[in-house]
Amino acid sequence: MPSSSTTSLKLDIEMKERVQHVAAAQRRSSHWIMREAIAEYVTRAEKRQQFKQDALDAWAEYERTGLHVTEAEADAWLTKLALGEDASIPECHT
Repeated sequence: MPSSSTTSLKLDIEMKERVQHVAAAQRRSSHWIMREAIAEYVTRAEKRQQFKQDALDAWAEYERTGLHVTEAEADAWLTKLALGEDASIPECHT
């Protein structure tokens, strides 16, 4: 089975010229630029979707168990991390 397939893509003239300009500046092909752009976009979209799903899962877990940390506890933990200190994740409680 081939490791890639051909897909056509219609671009308006302005976008095509922009892609060609970037490609020339980077000494890459337009094809390479478009593949990289699509790969980066899809990776960001997947991460954004995973973040949303993680938030929904966390909310469902909270509704089920009531376990949480307070804003003050989370803020204190994050402050220590930002200062480069070792800090354990706060314990969840009801």
